Amino acid sequence: MRFVDEFRDPEAARTLAAQIKRTAKDAPPMRFMEVCGGHTMAIHRFGIPHLLPDNIELLSGPGCPVCVTPSTYVDRAIEVARESNERPVTLTTFGDLYRVPGGTESLEDAAGRGLDVRTVYSPRDALKLAADNPQRDIVFLGVGFETTVPTVAATIMEAREQGLGNFRVLSGHKTMPLALRALVEAPEVALDGFLLPGHVSTISGPGPYRFLADEFGIAGCVSGFEPTDILQAILSLAEQVVEQRPAVENRYGRAVRADGNPTAWDVVEAVFQPADSQWRGLGMIADSGLAVRDEWQDHAATPPEPARQSLEHDRCLCAQVLRGIARPTDCALFGTACVPGSPVGPCMVSSEGACAAFHKYGTGHE
Repeated sequence: MRFVDEFRDPEAARTLAAQIKRTAKDAPPMRFMEVCGGHTMAIHRFGIPHLLPDNIELLSGPGCPVCVTPSTYVDRAIEVARESNERPVTLTTFGDLYRVPGGTESLEDAAGRGLDVRTVYSPRDALKLAADNPQRDIVFLGVGFETTVPTVAATIMEAREQGLGNFRVLSGHKTMPLALRALVEAPEVALDGFLLPGHVSTISGPGPYRFLADEFGIAGCVSGFEPTDILQAILSLAEQVVEQRPAVENRYGRAVRADGNPTAWDVVEAVFQPADSQWRGLGMIADSGLAVRDEWQDHAATPPEPARQSLEHDRCLCAQVLRGIARPTDCALFGTACVPGSPVGPCMVSSEGACAAFHKYGTGHE
């Protein structure tokens, strides 16, 4: 508790907030985007927007892996189970993906009509199911960023070591840097800085984000998840903008090293390779995904591509929220037809989604 209290000290938070206000005084409006679902939830849980001056606006970006996963992926996952003629299939998934709508149904809907879909806490839970059920194919639905993919890669290696050919992965993994490049190259939102993801950076390190400052003159700061972490990062961004010295700073040094975790990333690169990937809200981004390498294909689930792109709900603004061009409260469905108990879009489904954060904790500046 002493460690947590150190980063939740109200007096320290007030001091940082005052520093931010002094730094931003007389400065033009600044727009900072967080690109981590954990940051989104923490920002609203701790009321960070209420501590900031009016000329600093926080926007939520594509930091929730379930939110950026397109409905096509859910359709393909269901197709994996539907197309199996020889052996029964069990789909395993993290809980956040279970209720995300596909083109016609969610995994929850598919389970209701008889497909074997189980929620797990880790890919090793799915591996144990494979060991305990040799007569079934166990397919793990791999959705996540750099943070989670090392454990999936290590589990695929373990499956081969144990001779568990019935363990397979449908990779929907994505990597963050190219998504940020797509955001800053789009003309829709002028951003002054990024609150860079803490968990992802424990694996990648800050290096992959240096292009933001070097090529685009945009500030960046890696942040932790406690109130003083986030306020320190916002202060860093404000100082960079005011002093016109864009950089990528690391204010999460207790967890993020300059080179990240090379050992973990070596495991990823042994099993996965870059691949084009579809992002909800951002479209197809070349080489931003991770596909299982040819030499590991016996542990890859490969359903056929759908004949057409799955349709999203025509009134859901999740895609716009993920690009920072809309706030959750701009959506006509927010808080009415779309609530956590009956979500319409993934930004309300996921515990890290911006809509879920706004609904649970409030909307920031009001």
